[in-house]
Amino acid sequence: MSEAPETPPQPGQPGVLERRRFPSLIWLVPLVAALIGISMLVHAWLAAGPEITIVFQAATGLEAGKTPVKYKDVTVGLVSGITLSDDGSHVVVAVSMDKSADHLVRADSRFWIVRPRIGLAGVSGIDTLFSGAYLGIDAGQSEASGRNFVGLETPPTIINGAPGKSFVLHAEDLGSLDIGSPIYYRRIQVGRLASYQLDQDGRGVSLQIFIDAPYDSFVTAQTRFWNASGVDVSLGANGLKLNTQSLSTLLAGGIAFATPALGAADKPNTTQTVYELAKDQQTAMAPPDGPSQYIELHFERSLPGLSIGAPVQFAGQELGRVVSINLDYDQIKQRFPSVVGIELYPQRLGRALDKLPKTKEGTDPALFMRRMVEHGLRAQARSANLLTGQLYISIDFVSKAPKVAFDITARPLILPTINGDFDQLQEQVANIVGKLDKIPLDSIGRHLDASLANLDRTLQQTNAQVLPEATRTLQQAQQTFGSAQGMLADDAPLQQNLNQSLQEVRRAAQSVRELTDLLGRHPESLLRGRPDDPKPTGAGTRAPANTQESAP
Repeated sequence: MSEAPETPPQPGQPGVLERRRFPSLIWLVPLVAALIGISMLVHAWLAAGPEITIVFQAATGLEAGKTPVKYKDVTVGLVSGITLSDDGSHVVVAVSMDKSADHLVRADSRFWIVRPRIGLAGVSGIDTLFSGAYLGIDAGQSEASGRNFVGLETPPTIINGAPGKSFVLHAEDLGSLDIGSPIYYRRIQVGRLASYQLDQDGRGVSLQIFIDAPYDSFVTAQTRFWNASGVDVSLGANGLKLNTQSLSTLLAGGIAFATPALGAADKPNTTQTVYELAKDQQTAMAPPDGPSQYIELHFERSLPGLSIGAPVQFAGQELGRVVSINLDYDQIKQRFPSVVGIELYPQRLGRALDKLPKTKEGTDPALFMRRMVEHGLRAQARSANLLTGQLYISIDFVSKAPKVAFDITARPLILPTINGDFDQLQEQVANIVGKLDKIPLDSIGRHLDASLANLDRTLQQTNAQVLPEATRTLQQAQQTFGSAQGMLADDAPLQQNLNQSLQEVRRAAQSVRELTDLLGRHPESLLRGRPDDPKPTGAGTRAPANTQESAP
């Protein structure tokens, strides 16, 4: 028996209404996906940091979506876009920073491109050869945040927050110094040159240096700075001296500093003192010059060997320097004298300045200088080097100097001058040349030629006559010496006869000595004979054999 097919439920029945009340599970998939997307958007919005723009001259090494932004080697952002400015003069780099890097984006923060760099100060960014360029950031100290920045074309020399201290130096010019030039203390690098700028009046350069801790404590109010660039070569009584800080100073320049022994115990400098940058160590460590006194010197001739900066010496001590050299016109003498301006520093006299008379007259420089001029104080241009022709100014007392008028009301004061030693040397040379011109050199030359001709003839005659005769004489003398040598040989008759004669002389001398001894003991033996001889009995007779036979 077959079952009847089920009939589908009709609309309006309770079963149908119950199934429509619960939707199908397939709709949960898009709902979950939407929730996940919304949560990701919310998370991304909450985690997103500030959007900033940085302006560079060129975007060398940068790529949108790839180049990171790093702070202390930690990625804190990503380059999101690179566009060209409207005028095409620079590029605008858009950077998306992380939420955690919000405190790094200050108004005074600095950005730069880190890439391989090779310069006089060294090599940097070598690691980017493999990882690629990235943006470096130096967090600022400002409380306000920033969104638009101008990037640095070179990495900053000093990072904010680095331990150490900045100081300001003032120099006449920059010389060979540059940003990053090293700072030395006792030949140890302790800092670097951070920045420099021209003074507002254009008469100098202000340099900002940074000295790392703890070396910044060595900078006191008495510290002296000098330019240590290049090589310092000096030739003095002790020989040739060569001085340099390091090889890098020959290329990139450098600055050195030290504190004199009297100021070494001072406390570190905590104020913004502006230090003067001297040209060398000797100038920097010299005692303070104090106020200067400007004086003019008038010379009757030009001074081609004198230059600005040449020393001015007094009694062997450097008392100042030359600051100007100009020409003047003398209508009376129709000459063009040289006007030399010098600066003198009286404090360089040291103890001598304390011993000068402190009278009312001595307090006025003009009155005091008039007294010195009356005693022979004069200025003179002397030669410093005969090879180069360089000159210097010497101020000293000249004995028997002609009296000159000194105007104490003139401003500036004019110190009388005398001819320099080079001028005196020229006069002496001119006098010698004049005396040489008076010598009859032509007549002397003719007589000398005649004398030389006579001497030549004499020498020829000597060679033709005297020399052969002298040769024969020497030969005869040689033969004579040979004969004499043969006669004096051991087996020669002369030698034997001479030996016999010497023996006879020896025996005769011995007999004489015996006779002398006998006479010394028995002088009566000259009359009586030797004591042991028989007494004489008469002429031609002999003594009898016995006394009996001789009796009558």
